[in-house]
Amino acid sequence: MQAQINEMENTIKVTIIDRYGISHDLEGPTDMNMNIMELCKAYELPVEGACGGMAMCATCQCYLESDTSLPEQSDAELDMLDQAFHVKNNSRLGCQIHLSDEIDGIVLRLAPEA
Repeated sequence: MQAQINEMENTIKVTIIDRYGISHDLEGPTDMNMNIMELCKAYELPVEGACGGMAMCATCQCYLESDTSLPEQSDAELDMLDQAFHVKNNSRLGCQIHLSDEIDGIVLRLAPEA
């Protein structure tokens, strides 16, 4: 029983809306240093992540749809979004959003493919 409780404590809920408007409720571990891109790939959602999470390709671009407070964007993330397609005011790179208790309940929409 204790193992189950600890496992739940290290898990957050993430909602991803795919490119067809279908909502996917995912659970992600907060103790494995994962990011949103990696979580989407683990659930086989169509996120390429061609650069491996280095903020160098924008193939994991998503839109923040909830009021979740995220850390400020790094210069690398902002530079990449300047070159990306379909960028909006709420655009973020999934590889730059790390799974943590602070983002529990976050809702993100996958950006269209370039």
